[in-house]
Amino acid sequence: MVEQYFRPDSLEQATFLYNEKVKEGKHPTYFAGGTEIITLSRWNQSPINVLIDIKRLPSCRLHQITEDFFVLGSAITLTEIVQENHFPLLTEITRGIADKTARNKITIGGNICGDIFYREAVLPLLLTNSALVLADHISMRTELIMDIFDQKLLLKEGELFVQAFMENRYMNEPFYSVKIRQQWETGYPLITAAAIKTNGELRVAFSGLCSFPFRSLEMEEILNNPSYNQTEKIIRAKQYIPGRILNDVEGSSEYRLFVFGYIMENILAQLGDER
Repeated sequence: MVEQYFRPDSLEQATFLYNEKVKEGKHPTYFAGGTEIITLSRWNQSPINVLIDIKRLPSCRLHQITEDFFVLGSAITLTEIVQENHFPLLTEITRGIADKTARNKITIGGNICGDIFYREAVLPLLLTNSALVLADHISMRTELIMDIFDQKLLLKEGELFVQAFMENRYMNEPFYSVKIRQQWETGYPLITAAAIKTNGELRVAFSGLCSFPFRSLEMEEILNNPSYNQTEKIIRAKQYIPGRILNDVEGSSEYRLFVFGYIMENILAQLGDER
């Protein structure tokens, strides 16, 4: 049950509040949209009792193209990403998350850092190896996402995801994205896939295949190896799926593996040298 709510005006104040509440034995969390927190609270599955609202922190609300980078603050909503459309691949991925009403509230930071494991919005960030700005009450640091994302974003206690920086060169690269659902037009996916071709090489990332989103460098090495034909690439790529394939109400593991093969065929046909 939420006992306290704070709406700080600065990043320093937000991270200080988090640290102080932990010292008091509370269970704080940062939030902007709050959709997941509300859902888990209704199910009595959340120990959170202090909310720190980051919606009006200027550093978390940046959403712009600079000379070298696309800068995306963690408190930008999915709807705002779609409307601005600075990065078409990110636009396509976020457009398929939840329904329009929910996208008005869900933020990029909330989707990536939340407990719901799909975290689809992270796929374009993984493909571009975005630089993330992270902050706590002591310091700020910048890390490449591939160094600090292993099934989830590896944040320290009290650390806040502030911004992502993506190189402008990725904004207009050829890409592929698809979200396959077995049941409804909105809701959780069977598999979401994203791919981009940069410097002549394919990069691929998936959500919904395993219980975490991933980009596999080993899989990409196979896909970019000219000595393999399309069928060999797909067969070998399956060996580098980095975890147990999900088997749940959205679809069986066998069906997911079949869909994975179908998606890989499309990626190679559209972006690979086989096209």
